[in-house]
Formats: sequence, C-alpha cells, structure tokens
Amino acid sequence: MTSTQPIRVVVWGENRHEQVNPVVRGIYPTGMHNAIGDAISALLGDDVTVSTRVLDEPEHGMTEDTLAATDVLLWWGHTAHEEVADEVVDRIHRHVLEGMGIIVLHSGHHSKIFRRLMGTTCSLRWRNDGDSELVWTVAPRHQITEGVSQPIVIPGQEMYGEFFDIPEPEELIFISSFSGGEVFRSGVTYRRGYGRVFYFSPGDEVYPVYHHPDVQRVIANGVQWARPEHPRESYTETPMYQTGDYDHPVLTSPDGLIDYYTREPVAPRER
Repeated sequence: MTSTQPIRVVVWGENRHEQVNPVVRGIYPTGMHNAIGDAISALLGDDVTVSTRVLDEPEHGMTEDTLAATDVLLWWGHTAHEEVADEVVDRIHRHVLEGMGIIVLHSGHHSKIFRRLMGTTCSLRWRNDGDSELVWTVAPRHQITEGVSQPIVIPGQEMYGEFFDIPEPEELIFISSFSGGEVFRSGVTYRRGYGRVFYFSPGDEVYPVYHHPDVQRVIANGVQWARPEHPRESYTETPMYQTGDYDHPVLTSPDGLIDYYTREPVAPRER
C-alpha cells in the first residue's frame, strides 16, 4: 500500500452513554465517535478519509463491505460489550489478521474483539473519582509519541491500574501514574497476523479527554502507525515455493499455480 493513498479510517462507538447521560451528551453533543473522527480529520487532513459507525446500526455497522474498505478501525465500547454479535467479532478478527489495523480505546479493553485478539481476560483495577492522570512516554522515538507532551497531563480521568491482564506487549509506549500511587500500561502495541493493534487507555466518557490535544495527537499518530503495510490478503493461505525459487511464493488454485501476490497464473518450474 503506497503512502500516497489516504488512510481509510472508521471510528466505531457504542453511542449509548451519549443517549442517556446528560453529562456525556454535554461534553460530546454529536457523540464520542464523531469527536474522535473529527480530531483525526483535523490533524491528518487529506491523508485520511474518516467515517463513523455505531452499535445500533445493522450488523453494528461492521459489514463485510465496510471492513474490506477499512485500513484502520478505532473501537470505543463500555456498557454493551455483550451486545456485539459473535459473528461480527469473528469478521473483525479475520480482517485484523488479514492486515486491517485496529486501535482500541479506554474501556474497549473488555470488548469482545480486544479479548479475542489478546487471548486473556484483559481485566484491570479501576476507580472513578476525578483523579488526574500523567501519561508518561517510555518509547520517545516511536511514531505514536511524535509531537506529544512529556508527560501528557489529563486533569480529570478514571483511574486504570495494574494488574492489567494482557499478554506481554510487543511495544510499551506509555505508562500512566495516578495520585493514589497506581501505575498502568496505558499505551501498548501488538501484531496479530498481518494487522497492527494499538491499545490506548485515556478516555472515560464523563471527562472531555477526547478534546485534549495531546490525546488527539496520540490517536492520529496511532492511525498512521496502524495502517496496513501491504494490500489486504488472506491469513489462512500459506504460500509455497517452486523448487529452487525461494523469492516467488505461489498458491494452488483449481486452474493451477497462481502468484501469491498478483493472483496471476504461474507456469510450473521445469525440473
């Protein structure tokens, strides 16, 4: 995938708190998903196309056509994780394995898709009493940290604390600290199949966290980092190599051998 193509971004939001909680509706009158999407558009401009989907759409907005046309999916959920249909989770999981990037935000740590990708409970300690959060960069040369303050100071936020039941991160990007002495691995990355995964914890719905310029910058940087490096391809197809030609992967098809990348016919190598 060339860098000249806009990154196709979909922001998925549960969109339930905004409907029933006047505090949340006052902070995010058009929904958290739109606030996040608008910030990505403002920061990345013509480098992205951004759309949004919500839980109550048919198939939760996560149709096969939508996912096939998505380079990076952002996921925010909290109160209705179990309402997400298992077949939709299966579909999203397959697309991540095939190369779609995914950014899971805040309470999305308990979403079905994040738990599926991690293979653990993804449980953590928490309290919500308006604490301040300091988000410390521990990977200062990483693309996701470019242009953000050290530390990011979030005046009001829900505390997330260790132990966070996730696999050992492939990259630890941020660690957060709170006034009670708690610490938390608040920014971690993984690779699953051909897809990139970024979890970023700041973002409780009753605080204006997604209006914070540094939080917006982290998310925009995460979109650029998570974009696919190659065209989408099936993760279940294992390439083989013609004898003596280890730079030319091929697949079998009903019509004979085909090139693994182009899907064009390939003549068998003469022995």
